[in-house]
Amino acid sequence: MFTLYSNMSRYMHNLLKLLIITGLCLAGSHSYAAEEGYRIGPGDVLQVSVWKEEGMDQQVLVKPDGGITFPLAGDIHASGLTTQELTDVIRKRLQKFIPSPVVTVSVLQTVSNKIYVVGKVARPGEYKATHYMDVLQALSLAGGLTPYADGDEIKIIRREGKVRKVYRFDYDEAVSGEGLDANIVLHAGDTIVVP
Repeated sequence: MFTLYSNMSRYMHNLLKLLIITGLCLAGSHSYAAEEGYRIGPGDVLQVSVWKEEGMDQQVLVKPDGGITFPLAGDIHASGLTTQELTDVIRKRLQKFIPSPVVTVSVLQTVSNKIYVVGKVARPGEYKATHYMDVLQALSLAGGLTPYADGDEIKIIRREGKVRKVYRFDYDEAVSGEGLDANIVLHAGDTIVVP
């Protein structure tokens, strides 16, 4: 009976630590969202409008190659840009035809913001990130590590164009509060590998 109580107590203690760390990470992720801004990706639906210009108010789907097409502005590579950056690009292109255009770009639907968790987690798979999410939060969504997972050898694989970057993550250090620098905010398309 004492062993069962001891194991349950240890489990509850670890669960409490994970919840506290996740809460701290959530609080920290909001400042990242304000600094960085949402990055547009393939499949997203945008609303682009030009003030006082009939026919220049359109919903635009970001194509699989990351591009959009808008009247008078032509083809624009939108993937990876914030709405403000895309607004500036469209405004500059429209200035050839419209004096001082007032352009607004907003995201109506996010489709591209998905991350993947594979390996020794309770529920591996694809997860839609509806907010800025870090590694611990993604692992929590995936149901946590299985008993045989190697928590100190977790890798985050990120593709930036044709370049692949690999980040290392030590679960035990992060949960103990020591390795929080490795608890990075995930980008669309990131894959977490739990060996």
